Amino acid sequence: MCTVEPREPPWTGRRTLSGERLVLAGQRHSGGFTYIGMLIVVVILGVSLGAAGSLWSLSAQREKEVELLFIGHQFRNAIAAYYAAAGAGFRYPRELQNLVDDDRSPVPRHFLRQIYRDPITGKDDWNLIRTDDGEIIGVASSSIATPIKKANFEIEDAAFQDQECYCDWQFLYQPRRARVLRKP
Repeated sequence: MCTVEPREPPWTGRRTLSGERLVLAGQRHSGGFTYIGMLIVVVILGVSLGAAGSLWSLSAQREKEVELLFIGHQFRNAIAAYYAAAGAGFRYPRELQNLVDDDRSPVPRHFLRQIYRDPITGKDDWNLIRTDDGEIIGVASSSIATPIKKANFEIEDAAFQDQECYCDWQFLYQPRRARVLRKP
């Protein structure tokens, strides 16, 4: 027959003056409190990481907005340069590729180095804004996401104020027509 000896409580490794083992009071139940403490720490870490993730996402979207404004200005300026190019007859491009390689003159001109991708969608899927003749006067993002920036735009982008989606941010080039002043 097998006999089981009773377990002794955990002891500190010290003995009293009489030689008895010194046992810590309540040490048997400390494992449960440690487990609950660790659960609380894990919950706090999870909430902190969730908040950090949403802040990172917001920051990334703001960076994409800044990039969209920069690229949109590049397209607007390239369309303006294409339109005003000497000897070309004030025409808008028919395709975005015409801004990269303009072959209307004996010496090819380049108004853009490349066709930029839309930073919001990450694709080369710009909404092209065309005249009735099919010429490109501007570009807009194809994203229907809501922008974070709603105000404080530069003067040329004042129309972007309070727009509901990035697709409403239209980077147009419209030449200024000279006004003729008539004397009365």
